[in-house]
Amino acid sequence: MFYEIAKDFDGILTNFLPYATATQRKEWNCLDPIWKESTIEAGRSFRSFSFDPLPATLFLDFTRIGNRSNYEDIYFTKRRALNALVLAECASNSGEFIDDIINGIFSICEESAWQLPAHNSYIRDTPCLSLPDATDPVLDLFSCETGALLATIHYLLEDKLNAISPFITKRIRNELQQRIYTPYLSKHFWWMGNGDEPMCNWTIWCTQNILLSVFLLPNYPDFMKQVFLKACESTDYFLKDYGQDGCCDEGAQYYRHSGLCLFNTIEILNAITNNFFINVYKDEKIRNMATYIMNVHIHDKYYTNFADCSPVAGRAGVREYLFAKRINTPAMMQFAAQDFHASNDLILASEINLYYRLQNAFTVTEIKNYLTEEELIHPDIYYSSVGLFIARDSKYCLAVKAGDNGDSHNHNDTGSFTIYKDGNPFIIDVGVETYCQKTFSPRRYEIWTMQSAYHNLPTINGIMQDPGTSYCATNVDVSLSDDDCHIRMDIASAYPKEAGVQTYQRLVTFNKESSITIDDSFTLDSNEDGQVVISLMTYEKPRVIHCGNSTACITMIQIGNLGTISILTEIDLTIEEIGITDARLQTAWEHEIYRMLIIPKESLFKLQINE
Repeated sequence: MFYEIAKDFDGILTNFLPYATATQRKEWNCLDPIWKESTIEAGRSFRSFSFDPLPATLFLDFTRIGNRSNYEDIYFTKRRALNALVLAECASNSGEFIDDIINGIFSICEESAWQLPAHNSYIRDTPCLSLPDATDPVLDLFSCETGALLATIHYLLEDKLNAISPFITKRIRNELQQRIYTPYLSKHFWWMGNGDEPMCNWTIWCTQNILLSVFLLPNYPDFMKQVFLKACESTDYFLKDYGQDGCCDEGAQYYRHSGLCLFNTIEILNAITNNFFINVYKDEKIRNMATYIMNVHIHDKYYTNFADCSPVAGRAGVREYLFAKRINTPAMMQFAAQDFHASNDLILASEINLYYRLQNAFTVTEIKNYLTEEELIHPDIYYSSVGLFIARDSKYCLAVKAGDNGDSHNHNDTGSFTIYKDGNPFIIDVGVETYCQKTFSPRRYEIWTMQSAYHNLPTINGIMQDPGTSYCATNVDVSLSDDDCHIRMDIASAYPKEAGVQTYQRLVTFNKESSITIDDSFTLDSNEDGQVVISLMTYEKPRVIHCGNSTACITMIQIGNLGTISILTEIDLTIEEIGITDARLQTAWEHEIYRMLIIPKESLFKLQINE
């Protein structure tokens, strides 16, 4: 779609001129006063900031000991500091931040590489090289982010920097030429797309930042045209792996790096072609991709999560609002505005992308004034492309994952479900720990959070689910209505042959304002010797308040103060406490979580939650 439109464009490509530069004071002086005050204060906290070097031994830590954070902590802190200083200078026009900004620019330009150690390879899914080759740059997510950062600084502060020395902006342009422009047009990196090869958020995230790096600066027309065409081709490669329903198979957290990067890509393409791409906002897939984030929102900070997505997937804000505005969807504009108001991060202090913070600065006043009194209603929905079922009533939000175990950032979670009550986590998906070398390696599924035994799923004869698209749910049947919803599937195919399971039927029924029921029935190759252990993950501590037996099978389990689960079949039950010590998991779970291990005495299992 995008490449075909691009080939038909016969006009002159212009520069991207999104917002006022620092010397255009009228626009900056009209910005939200609280935003300006907070931004200047944040900038002053980084005065005389030490832009630490990134020694080679820190780069080596990834291949030597599998550690990512030693290098990345310094890398990202430098960029956040530079962002804060640049915006403070733009907001204040005081000149007090310029010297620190120059130090930051030169520090980043003097880095041996802009790619992360965990991405230091030239061929997809190959081991990372221990050190970077400074003569042969790798275009990964964060080299492209760094290019966009320096280009945005050049755009905003060119006049101020040139008043000190023209060699500052010359250095930026030279580094962009060597590290971004030349490799982009002269080499093929996997994320650029190639035939049917599957893409992910990398494709559009990198493409967005390449466009910022190129079109925020003056460049030669022939060069701009080559980048324009190649970026449009990559955008098509990104879109091909989305279903018509627009579901992000990487989860809500990655929507910010996929759907929203698509939005900014379209915005840039329209700006440089005088709105030649404006009609793509009418495309059903793109509109569905936009509203996905609203549909998977549960309440307050929580989102329906699976794969590597956290249940606390980040607040919506300006970019979601602007995307919704473009497709003329007031409900999503309201959702984004409400979430923006619930956030305590008016200036996006933790964001490393300076352009996003610039968008935020010039939209704060509008989004603050958009709030309405209407109740936001999230729809029930089934995303068939991924197998994601979501239904709600006045108390509960139920989500069930069918699909397969071949999602991008996959966890082995086919058939798992989550339940939130009154916006609180009742039965949970844990999420993912801090990324390390093992996370994206052949040993990925040694990590407990990736395993089906730590999702709300059975372990069959001691065997968990396997990864891959062939490990999937079959015979999926879905019904959505105002009163009763259900999803039925057979998840036997999600397990390898050695599990010895012939069928494993799971039926999840939601009688709204009445009950949620999980009905499992299964057939094993050897019913006499086989065993099924069903895991249930909870955030609040489970406590047995009534123990069933052979004559009265109901076992009742209190989940914190939220409510009870009734198990209507005879079982054995044990409860494990799992401490949360990982920093990334701690952003979602402030205390320990729990795993119930349930062994049914028969070839069936029935769980019910009543209103």
